[in-house]
Amino acid sequence: MRRRSIIWTGAALLLASGALWAQREFRVYDNLEGSESASELPDDYKVPGEFVVGRLMYPGGGGNRFFGGGDWRQGGTSWTVDYPRGDRIFAKLMRRLTTVNVRSVEQPVNLDDGDDVYNWPFLIVGLPGSWNLTDEQAAKLRDYLLRGGFMLADSFFGTDEWSGFEESLRRVFPDRPVVELPDDHPIFHVLYDLNQKKQISNMRSLRGRNLPYRADGADPHWRAVLDDDGRVMVAITFNNDLGDSWQWADVPEYPQVDSNLGIRLGINYALYALTH
Repeated sequence: MRRRSIIWTGAALLLASGALWAQREFRVYDNLEGSESASELPDDYKVPGEFVVGRLMYPGGGGNRFFGGGDWRQGGTSWTVDYPRGDRIFAKLMRRLTTVNVRSVEQPVNLDDGDDVYNWPFLIVGLPGSWNLTDEQAAKLRDYLLRGGFMLADSFFGTDEWSGFEESLRRVFPDRPVVELPDDHPIFHVLYDLNQKKQISNMRSLRGRNLPYRADGADPHWRAVLDDDGRVMVAITFNNDLGDSWQWADVPEYPQVDSNLGIRLGINYALYALTH
């Protein structure tokens, strides 16, 4: 009961911090993976929730990789990986496995939309090896994170994609290091105790190469950027694909052990964001 009370209190405080700004409406964009990642709207998609899975929109072209051409503001580019199917399955699992009141649909968040980002305390950024933030976007993201926001960087592998990720991350936090999170860090023990972790597979690599990773991304890492008090502001699941572990949780060819771990990690990250 104490854990539930902490979760609800954290959610209320974070929601109150965004009450000063008007929220953007829910909208749907084309996704990167076509029909495989498509998802029908749940019947209750208009019902508000105390927790919303935010999906960070961003301009691509950073580093050495870019997935999907076109106007990033219209969708179909790298930020829409695992969207919307993965986000909606994760929301459904959060509803099932926690007492948090979760909205059934995700929220695409554009840093150029005035102060809208401050309404959404939990953001996922997929394929961040391809992001190419402007200086203005980086400054706003830095302010959002320092004010208590949380971002999960997921679905990227190998040296080239890490380089692309770092390029924009340095604009966000030029003076803060990326650190490895030890197994005893609280983020791995908020709800599930996850002392032993393995690489969470990328579905396309499993299908195409019979390997769980892209490029030279064989070694999984759980990293972070911390604030001055040691709070995780940016959780980084490098050489892992949590989004695929949610999106393909009910597909037999995706490893069950990976899906189980990815779901538990995702829930721990979300609850940590609500309580820290």
